[in-house]
Amino acid sequence: MTEISLQTPISSLITNKRRVNALKSLGVENVADALTYYPFRVTDPVSVKTLNEAVVGSKMATVVRVRGIRATPMSARGGYRLEVNVDDDEFARQREERGAVASLVYFSRRKSYIDWMSSRLRAQSLIVISGEPSEYNDRLQFTHPEVLTVAQEGDDPAHFDAPTAMAALERVCRPRPVYHANSRISSEHIHDTIMALLMLLAGKSAADATADARGNETQTAPSMTTLYESSKEVAQRLVMAIPNILPASVQQEGHYMGRAEAFSQIHDPDSVASFQRALATMRCEEAIVCQTALLMARAKAGDSPAIACTDTALRDKFIDALPFTLTDGQRDVIREIGNDMEQDHPMQRLLEGEVGSGKTVVAIAAMLQAVGSGQQAVMVAPTLVLAQQHYASISKQIAQVAPDVPVVLLTGGMKLAARRRALATAASGQPCIVIATHAAFSATFQMPNMALAVIDEQHRFGVDQRETLRNKGEHDPHLLVMTATPIPRTAAMTWFGDLDISWLTELPGGRKPIRTFIIDEYDGRLMGSMFAHVRSRIDAGERAYIICSRIDEDEEDAESSGAKRKVSHEVVSDEPMLLTDDDLGEQAVREPLHSVDEIYDRLQALPQFADVAFCRLTGRDDDATKAAVMEGFASGKTPVMVATTVIEVGVDVPQASCIIIFDADRYGLSQLHQLRGRVGRGGTNSWAFLVSRAEPDSIGQQRLDVIAHSLDGAEIAREDLALRGAGDVLGDAQSGGKTSLKLLRVVKDAALIEQARAQAQALLDKDPALSREVQLAGAVLDFTRGNEGFLTSN
Repeated sequence: MTEISLQTPISSLITNKRRVNALKSLGVENVADALTYYPFRVTDPVSVKTLNEAVVGSKMATVVRVRGIRATPMSARGGYRLEVNVDDDEFARQREERGAVASLVYFSRRKSYIDWMSSRLRAQSLIVISGEPSEYNDRLQFTHPEVLTVAQEGDDPAHFDAPTAMAALERVCRPRPVYHANSRISSEHIHDTIMALLMLLAGKSAADATADARGNETQTAPSMTTLYESSKEVAQRLVMAIPNILPASVQQEGHYMGRAEAFSQIHDPDSVASFQRALATMRCEEAIVCQTALLMARAKAGDSPAIACTDTALRDKFIDALPFTLTDGQRDVIREIGNDMEQDHPMQRLLEGEVGSGKTVVAIAAMLQAVGSGQQAVMVAPTLVLAQQHYASISKQIAQVAPDVPVVLLTGGMKLAARRRALATAASGQPCIVIATHAAFSATFQMPNMALAVIDEQHRFGVDQRETLRNKGEHDPHLLVMTATPIPRTAAMTWFGDLDISWLTELPGGRKPIRTFIIDEYDGRLMGSMFAHVRSRIDAGERAYIICSRIDEDEEDAESSGAKRKVSHEVVSDEPMLLTDDDLGEQAVREPLHSVDEIYDRLQALPQFADVAFCRLTGRDDDATKAAVMEGFASGKTPVMVATTVIEVGVDVPQASCIIIFDADRYGLSQLHQLRGRVGRGGTNSWAFLVSRAEPDSIGQQRLDVIAHSLDGAEIAREDLALRGAGDVLGDAQSGGKTSLKLLRVVKDAALIEQARAQAQALLDKDPALSREVQLAGAVLDFTRGNEGFLTSN
């Protein structure tokens, strides 16, 4: 018999290559992938009726006796038709009902299938059927019903084994799992394959186990009970093949199933309650593995030596010289970061703050603490536009309090001489601050005395890049990662559990709420009023952003490709995280997304914008073009900017008061909140217009209603997570792409995550290396290897 484990490729177990390829398209390549390809629901239990009680179109199950069988070729269409005549006289008598007759009909182009079904449905066989009855020629008919044989020809035809029949009925009526399928493979065939693999793990022969995975067009039920419950020997073999990962203490405390039993009840449940309990078991397992991995990563990073930055004089001088008063939240966070940086082990802190909450000021204070202690600091930004803005503002602020401290800009598109000067300053080891794009990850960048690394909009970077940055100095630097993407606290605990987390919840004084409106693109009057309002703000000396998801008409549409567009890890990063119809639960045919080129030409032709100068900004523009465009926009020379989401983070033009976002219903809510935060930064009234072609009562429209009526980033993030999930909110770079978290939901499972963290901490306190929890240790290692993007500092 073929040796099988959870890592065995299914291609070595299933001979049907078409099915293997179909499963691969779903991400199922080995046995473990198959077992963790969870059904999204189970069917309602099937009701038991006699044929006389049948209701057309209402699924039912009953016990019948085969009275005749006939297979005929279908000359007109090709293929074969199998008709089986049955009655339920014996079963009806048991229920004190009148017996009736019916036909079971099967169609197939393959004679082998008809022959196989004929062998199962011999005359006088007692069978259980389940299906939806219909009427044909005034006769009750079941087309391709599920069949379970109770008694074959040769048994006493006069004997009706009621206990066996009822056990078979119970089996057929049990809820059945339903899987996400596609045009290449059905939910039923996914179920057949997973059950065949479970049978192989249980020691069944390959012939028995793969009978239903060869591409048959019906199903059989191999036993009256779940596979795990069929015998002690089977249960023992499954436990050997699928050992428990949850520690015994956690399993007992939560009354969870063993792992083998859980998989059996998920894919072959005997009741809805058992199915839910099994899912709860695997959800808890995910939480424990995830939190243990995060805590171990945190402990490992904390063991490294770092430079203690104890001189805060320059930092305090900077704070005292600010022309405004810091919020209480900013002061608290600066104090937390300062205390961390005074330690001789690396700080690892995530700073989450609303758009415009003052994260940059906090970062400058931290960098000045490093420089004031005689060390170096680097800030990495995901886009050239943001890096240049940081460089301009930080240089100006530091020149007022520490004119001798060099502030250096390092980008990939710099001229060679300027780049060499920047690299030389960093490599000299002298106290300085470097503002960089992805150029900081290049082999030529070295910073021997780097004491602090600040990563802005951290979800735009991969883990390998962060690790590269940490290796640029002679010691591990203190790490401060910042994000304006609103993340609920339980989500942050899951994504960034190896970091200390600080929140900036207060907005600096003078910021006015942004008024947000949903605009139906098909409403010409409303669109005209919107453009007229924008023109009035331009005439008042203000600026406006117009956002499109594509650059030009030739660019491949995310909708036409059927896949989400991913956040780029290059300096050119202006691709939105667009939602597909699957995200929205809709199947409507959508019009193409608007492009920068199209809208740029279209708006300039409108009478509302006569004599108004426009500019364009996309990720394809070179450095010089980007700088010139931003300068023209900020000065008011070109007060209307048509751009992609390249302006999403960090762009700070105080005069910008209006933003129009086309195809707004196709964006994630958190990204819309980020884009909206580009306006109203100068204390003026501000407006955000969400232009949409969504239907009035559609999910897309409901999502826009959330952001139109809320300025609370945490509330918006909760809705976004509830609607879409972790990967879509932060992008594949942060969620880990093919993440191991398949059941855990950071919003709905908040209490479970918090409990799992406490349990994981207790386990590690007693056994830091998990030497007594070998299976958990292996799962943590697999999780870490498979989810590098999930761990910010593994």
